[in-house]
Formats: sequence, C-alpha cells, structure tokens
Amino acid sequence: MSGRWLGAVVAVIVAGGCSTAPGAGSPASAADGYWNSARLAGAQPLYGGPRVVPLPGQTPSAHTAAGALRVGALFEHDASGGHYCTASVVASPGENLLITAAHCINGGDGAGYKSDIVFIPGYRDGSEPYGVWTPQRLLVAPRWADSADPDFDVGFVVLEPRDGENIQQVLGANQLGFNAGYRNLVRVTGYPSSDGAPITCVNWTSQQSTTQLRFDCGGYADGTSGSPWVTRFDPRSRTGTIVGVIGGYQEGGDTPSVSYSAYFGSGIQQLYRQATAG
Repeated sequence: MSGRWLGAVVAVIVAGGCSTAPGAGSPASAADGYWNSARLAGAQPLYGGPRVVPLPGQTPSAHTAAGALRVGALFEHDASGGHYCTASVVASPGENLLITAAHCINGGDGAGYKSDIVFIPGYRDGSEPYGVWTPQRLLVAPRWADSADPDFDVGFVVLEPRDGENIQQVLGANQLGFNAGYRNLVRVTGYPSSDGAPITCVNWTSQQSTTQLRFDCGGYADGTSGSPWVTRFDPRSRTGTIVGVIGGYQEGGDTPSVSYSAYFGSGIQQLYRQATAG
C-alpha cells in the first residue's frame, strides 16, 4: 500500500541526533482540542490478526480482532483532513513509548513531522476505552527524515502521561526484538479503512530482501501502516515481541494481501536507544 501514509508537517522536539525542532507548542498543545467525536468518526485512514496457522502455500485473510489492548489508532491532521495509522505500546524504561511506521509521523524527504497527533488505544467505532493520549516527542531516523529510506520506515512516539500515569502502566507493553531472523510466526493487528474495528491475522514472515520482511495475509489496506508484527504471543498475558511494523518497501505494500516491514537490525536498535535515552 504505497499510499499507507499521512501527510503534514509539525515541529516537535526530537532527541538523539534526529531532526529536532521545538514546537510552537508541543504536539500535545492543540491535539486534544482538535479531535472531537465528530472528527474522530470522520477521519480517513492511510494506506497501509488470529486464526489457525495457515497451511504451506495458503494465504489467509484477516478477521475482526476481539480486542487490541496495546494497539490503537494513530490520528493526525493536515490540510487534506484527518487520517490514521496504527501504533502500539512497546516496553521502555519510561513506560511511555509507541512504535509505528516512520511515514505515519514524518513525511520523509525533508517534509517534517505530522501535526495534531493523538493515540487512541483499543479504538473501536469512535469509542475511546482507554482515553486519548498525546505525544511529548516524535522520533524517526535521519535516513528517513532526509531521504525516506524504506529501510528506516520505523518511528517512535514518546507519550505524555495521562491522569498521572504512563501508558505502559495502564496497558502493559510488548517487547521489542532485534535481529530475529526472517522467518517468524507473527500476529499482525491494525486498523484498515473499511472498518472502525481492528483486524488481526497470523502467518509466517519471509525474506523480501536483506533489509525487508514480508507478511502475506488479505485485508491490510489503508490505515494499517504501523501495525505491529508480534511473535511469541502469549494468549494469557496477551503480550509478545514486536519484530516488525507495516511499512518499509512500498510504504507497507501495494496490495492489501501483501505487507512489508523494515528489518529490525542495528539501525532500528540504535533508534530505539535514542527514543528511550531521555
């Protein structure tokens, strides 16, 4: 879904050597006021699991997820209207971190950061079961910010506390895995354009290239960019390890049945360190 991305610019504080600019307010300054219930319901998604493990050669289709506790819709606003991607809570020392696709929060090629971003975990048909969370800062790698390098189409969002608590304290978090190899059984959960509820699917990843992973499952269209690829999923704790997010090659894929992710190697690991450093 080469159109699985948002388009706008906002100046935000970014640490760790990535593009940095103080916001005329921080990203949180206007977002709460902008996103009323009518605008949430009318937002248009960006391009962009479980089921039994498919047989070899079989391409499954996603179905509506019963719940998506640590996954949510990522809304933003620009001149073309409101849009959303998908983001999820990832474990961090500050207990305040999301992972998504870089193109969901930064236009790349010098376009800068998106505006009026909010995260709504567990979003379903306009409901906000865990409230609306606003960013403290956004972070992408310079190779994405400057040249939209698909191998760095991964972004992090550091959230402000809400009601005195950080998001990981409220919802828990998935771990982040690096250099996990190209073949992993993953559960991918995200928000497509066709539905107000998340979808989910389970399948094996494969190698698209040395720097890209591939995931075959039908249904991952607009809005699913940033959806986490969770391996070693524990159905009791409902947690696992994120080894990819929809994005990267073709900004996630040109058809709803094939999705891609940048490989989480040393470059993405360094970006995570920057996101958790301050």
